[in-house]
Amino acid sequence: MKRIAKFEKVSLNQWRRGYSGADAERVYENIVLPKRATSGSAGYDFFAPFDIELKAGETVKVPTGVRVKIADGWLLSLYPRSGLGFKFRLQLDNTVGIIDSDYYFSDNEGHIFAKLTNDSKEGKTVTISAGTGFMQGIFTEYGITEDDDADGVRNGGFGSTTK
Repeated sequence: MKRIAKFEKVSLNQWRRGYSGADAERVYENIVLPKRATSGSAGYDFFAPFDIELKAGETVKVPTGVRVKIADGWLLSLYPRSGLGFKFRLQLDNTVGIIDSDYYFSDNEGHIFAKLTNDSKEGKTVTISAGTGFMQGIFTEYGITEDDDADGVRNGGFGSTTK
């Protein structure tokens, strides 16, 4: 296997920009970096930094406290954990999150957020305890066209490169 990335926590200062709870320092200290559950797992589990409860139809924006340094030519794709999607129709609002290698260098330190929606058609409430896996990330190598001349510089996420 190629080793092409490293997960890190964002700084406490950056964490406070994304999380406004009174318990910010305690929650920050307990952030768990993503990891694979088994040697055969493709996905790195992202763990909820705090308790999340979503009734059917509700949405929440989750700051993970995590950033990732990725080698050029690779990206990180984010998906909901399959069990949560299967049982509750828990979805990422952008369907698949894409973390580019240059996001790490953004002003927000490449802080990864997830926006989740409980799309249950059966009125089920999703409860995710702090420290429980809720999303998974898979690294993928990609190519570019022969005539590619991209020279823009990223500063932010969520559509920042097309503004």
